[in-house]
Amino acid sequence: MPTPPTPARTPQPPYWAVIFVNRRTEAGDEDYGVTAARMVELASTSPGFLGIDSVRGADGFGITVSYWRSEEDIAAWKRQAEHLEAQRRGHREWYAGFELRVAKVERAYGKRED
Repeated sequence: MPTPPTPARTPQPPYWAVIFVNRRTEAGDEDYGVTAARMVELASTSPGFLGIDSVRGADGFGITVSYWRSEEDIAAWKRQAEHLEAQRRGHREWYAGFELRVAKVERAYGKRED
């Protein structure tokens, strides 16, 4: 039985969150899953990357939150060549609509499932 996802382990604040809220198109996968996995792999090797949380409902609505050390690290990720191509494909093929928000995390707390 697969292990259920758990929240990303982030350091003590402050740090930054990029919140990507989207709805998929009705079109087929067209490499979406492969590209999404590659973006997580690539981001995880990028300077300042701290973690990621992502969920998608059966209705196509999804939320992905990536966590970063600084705004400069976010800007560098936005300019990364493979990421730019994935963004272009997202606009053309994968997303019926989306919103992207960048926020500074000042407080964080919760209960770990350890």
